[in-house]
Amino acid sequence: MKVCKSAYNFLLATSIDAYKFGKVSLTKFDYDAIIKGYSSDVHSQVIQNVSDRVYKAFQNFFRRVKTNTKKKGFPRFKSIINSITYPQSGFKLLSDKRFRLSKIGNIPIILHRVPKGKIKTLTIKVNKANQWFAVFSCEMPDVKVTHPSKDKVGIDVGLEKFCTLSDGLSFDNPRCLTQSEKRLKLLQRRVSRKKKGSKNRRKARFRLAKQHIRIANQRSDFLHKLSRNIAKAYSLIAVEDLNVKGMLKNHWLAKSISDASWNSFTNMLSYKAVNCGGQLVKVNARNTSKTCSKCGAKMDMPLSKRKFSCSKCGFFCHRDLNASINILNGTVGLTETFDTPVDIEPLYHRSDGESSVVEAGTINDTV
Repeated sequence: MKVCKSAYNFLLATSIDAYKFGKVSLTKFDYDAIIKGYSSDVHSQVIQNVSDRVYKAFQNFFRRVKTNTKKKGFPRFKSIINSITYPQSGFKLLSDKRFRLSKIGNIPIILHRVPKGKIKTLTIKVNKANQWFAVFSCEMPDVKVTHPSKDKVGIDVGLEKFCTLSDGLSFDNPRCLTQSEKRLKLLQRRVSRKKKGSKNRRKARFRLAKQHIRIANQRSDFLHKLSRNIAKAYSLIAVEDLNVKGMLKNHWLAKSISDASWNSFTNMLSYKAVNCGGQLVKVNARNTSKTCSKCGAKMDMPLSKRKFSCSKCGFFCHRDLNASINILNGTVGLTETFDTPVDIEPLYHRSDGESSVVEAGTINDTV
């Protein structure tokens, strides 16, 4: 890791000097020629991968300058590199308990899943809790998959409930960060009380990092399981095209929105839907909560108002359920709409793996 960090910073300094004083943009071949033979302690392709990272960082710098974005500064020097990559060779999986790395030797591993297909690359990475991982990238043959179901669904994400489906199902928001805030504050205080540079402070930092990783794993586990179940059940999934970055400017809800990880959920749905033979469609989120899904009339719906009641046709249901039906209707354009179920007032609520029926209007009016 230290050799790769040194190589990265050396290439970056060379690139900055070439751009400042010679107005020259180095190519990928230039980087490889400069770094060739940099160190005999690291496999040659690992060093070439470092030069590839510097090259891509500078390409992003040129893109920012060209598009006139606010962040136009040069790529930053690395104080630490958390991962190295063997892009083609230099590694071999010996068994389910050991693999070999060039210039390093045989390393014992705990193989959670056997790699499928042809192994192409290997990345060795370490997180802030000093936990090491080996990530294999494999090439799989293309397989045409047909979804067994023809059901379609619209999904409205929120904070009161994590998401509400157009068929009436809703799923609780796990609020992983909120549930662990007390523990995080305790561990953070312990870190602050330790002497800087001491071994006890290092141990306290690792304990704090492990708690953050635990929260991230809880959130990821929930999102993976939920997205997988939805992708397997519906052939067409409609979601809102949300500007989450803009929504985070609301300082009252920013922490809760970040904790919900709506973008991660959408990304998981997108590739899992394809793997199951379905598809995901993003719909404009404008006025989905304000529009009546039955007659199309628009109502004033502040965030505190949790029930939708149409003054024109008398349609009544939870606001999230109404929005999810509008999201589903938005997938077929103006020529066709999905019928609103007659018995829409009951809102199905799923919690801890169980399903129960809750009448609309009985849910707390808190966000």
